[in-house]
Amino acid sequence: MYEQPTWLHELWIAREALWSGFMTSVQCAALAIVCGTLIGVFAGLILTYGKLWARLPFRCYVDLIRGTPVFVLVLACFYMAPALGWQISAFQAGALGLTLFCGSHVAEIVRGALQAIPRGQLEAGKAIGLTFSQSLSYVLLPQALRQILPTWVNSSTEIVKASTLLSVIGVAELLLSTQQVIARNFMTLQFYLFAGFLFFVINYAIELLGRQIEKRVALP
Repeated sequence: MYEQPTWLHELWIAREALWSGFMTSVQCAALAIVCGTLIGVFAGLILTYGKLWARLPFRCYVDLIRGTPVFVLVLACFYMAPALGWQISAFQAGALGLTLFCGSHVAEIVRGALQAIPRGQLEAGKAIGLTFSQSLSYVLLPQALRQILPTWVNSSTEIVKASTLLSVIGVAELLLSTQQVIARNFMTLQFYLFAGFLFFVINYAIELLGRQIEKRVALP
């Protein structure tokens, strides 16, 4: 007599495909968050302290990218890069789109946090002989970091969730891998719930990282 396979049995069969998709999502999101944060911090500093000619291109970048849906950014990077002579894989195109999106949001987060600090603190640093870079490192950024972290964690989790859009350009991330498994065994609810749990694990890890950094920079 035929017995329908259990969900655990199907999960064991699909373990390699799901693990590969999970790691692809983690790698893409991590790459976008790290690179996007570096770009965003640099852009935020320029937007706050740069001269007009330096601020203008970054202002255009931030406003343009923030006003563009992530889905459109991913498609644009995937189709426009080869047209411009830049041969990149679907994974690289997706990571590039997410990086640009993350960088634009982090730039605004950094700019807002720095502008919230009284300008007199920068002047006080100059008065005691600190250079601009020293004032930035020892006075301004430690204070701004306390305001940046909660919003940065939120933006990072949005990047993780946006990584599901890479399935549209053929990247076998967690969602696409889950859909391929479901197409074979038709256990829709179980595997979508499992994929949702894995995304929760990634985002919870980011939240824990943010909490640890907050504890380190918190005032005694």
